[in-house]
Parts: sequence; C-alpha cells; structure tokens
Amino acid sequence: METTYIWETLGENRTLMTLRNRGEPSGFGRLAAPFMAAAMRRANQKDLPG
Repeated sequence: METTYIWETLGENRTLMTLRNRGEPSGFGRLAAPFMAAAMRRANQKDLPG
C-alpha cells in the first residue's frame, strides 16, 4: 500500500490536500478489496473536514 499526500496553496487562508491510496491486493485482500475501498473512503471523509 502506498499513500501519497499533495498539498496545494489556493489562497491566503486556503489549502487543498489530495490524498491517494494505491496498492495491489492479493489473497483474501483481493476478495475484500471493494469493501476495504469503501471503508477507507468513509474513514477519510470522516477524518477530513469538507
């Protein structure tokens, strides 16, 4: 699993953060990948104010 964060200044008081998770599941992870992806999206949305 690789996680990348990109920070961009949008103005004096604004910053855009782009978060990217990338990986190649194998074994059980391959079967669980769709559920894990959905859980990761929910966790990211919960942790980061919008």
